Amino acid sequence: MTGWGIDYFHDDFRNSDGTTRILELWDQTLDRVFTAQEINEALKKGSRREARQVVPSVDSSGHGTAVAGIAAGNGRESDGLYRGVAFESQLLVVKLGVTNPLGFPRTTELMRALDYVVRRAAQLGMPAAVNVSIGNTYGSHDGTSLLETYIDGISNYGRNIIVIGAGNEGASGGHVSGGLSMGGTANVELSVAPYETGLTVQLWKHYVDDFSIRLVTPSGNILGPLPPVIGPQTLDYETTRILLYYGEPGPYSKAQEIYFDFMPLGQDYLQSGIWVFHLTPRRIVQGNYDFWLPSSAVLNKSTYFLRSTPDITLTIPSTASMAVTVGAYNSDYQTYADFSGRGFTRVTNQVKPDIAAPGVNIMTTKSGGGYEAVTGTSFAAPFVTGSGALLMQWGIVDGRDEFLYGEKLKAYLMRGARQMAGDEVWPNPKMGWGALCLRDSLPV
Repeated sequence: MTGWGIDYFHDDFRNSDGTTRILELWDQTLDRVFTAQEINEALKKGSRREARQVVPSVDSSGHGTAVAGIAAGNGRESDGLYRGVAFESQLLVVKLGVTNPLGFPRTTELMRALDYVVRRAAQLGMPAAVNVSIGNTYGSHDGTSLLETYIDGISNYGRNIIVIGAGNEGASGGHVSGGLSMGGTANVELSVAPYETGLTVQLWKHYVDDFSIRLVTPSGNILGPLPPVIGPQTLDYETTRILLYYGEPGPYSKAQEIYFDFMPLGQDYLQSGIWVFHLTPRRIVQGNYDFWLPSSAVLNKSTYFLRSTPDITLTIPSTASMAVTVGAYNSDYQTYADFSGRGFTRVTNQVKPDIAAPGVNIMTTKSGGGYEAVTGTSFAAPFVTGSGALLMQWGIVDGRDEFLYGEKLKAYLMRGARQMAGDEVWPNPKMGWGALCLRDSLPV
């Protein structure tokens, strides 16, 4: 399990004798691994405050505790009412480190966490179902980022399955895609809300394509055409400074990124209104382009693309090929949850998400004790993680199939997925192969 930590004091992560179910807890913010013995010593103190004197790891956001409860909570605090999926499993937990207390974990922290969990499970001779309920919008969304290729590689180490939430950007208006052909043009309109303190925009295209870019400001002034010079540039317009960066293709990707960083100049906020990216072809071979904004969680709700595209709104690293990517549906109404990140992947058109699980108003463990209702694909993913753990127990631990992990396990989940009313084509960009059904995924 990887994420924002865990409330190890919560009864749902304890055995019937009160001891911990956590094998190890690596708190990257403290740069320390706490053993089960140390956690048990902390639990003997009798209160959370005193326990933290022994094991000072805290899930301050509650995110990690909620995710862990869905995947593996045993429901002790609710007499079994809010029990998770793999409720007898043992846990390896990582609290991701951050370089800035107000920021987010970096790619390197997540890679180190995955390496630790997968390798530690192999050392213990155990299969591992690894939950990753974290993501962002930065990247080409085709599975070729450094983190995603790393996930694909480590998926082949030991016996594991890596499960990733599809993100909550499906209805945010943060993505627009289109196609250019010679003789045509395209206008991409971006609404910037008042009181926006900063904004980044990514434009991704194939490196072989060449088109000029002009920026039309809210007051109608035209900046450009922007010189397509590899490297950084700076544009100043009234109260806005724009840092512009033309990227290069990488060793693992033929895509090119053009990155815009909008910053206020001489005041606290960006110039609000409608900004327009005007694209004019010079030489077109493929012609596809995609724009992405940062996660909607860090933007004003009135900052969005006016004619947005809901597809290809999966967050990174959920477009990793070898991962099981999980979208969300509303189990009360048996319908797709519109916030859930949609596929397929950019350019490669790979089916993502792979599967969907309940992700609306899910009751789960609350950091500090008790339970709470949560919503998001972060909380759909652990349903699949717990199901993966149960399948590996059935196959590997119980001796029915020692090879039931990785892509084989994913294939079983796909085959067992339930096709829901309202969609005629499966797989589809909203829910992949369908809704999770563990019963039908058992190869019996």
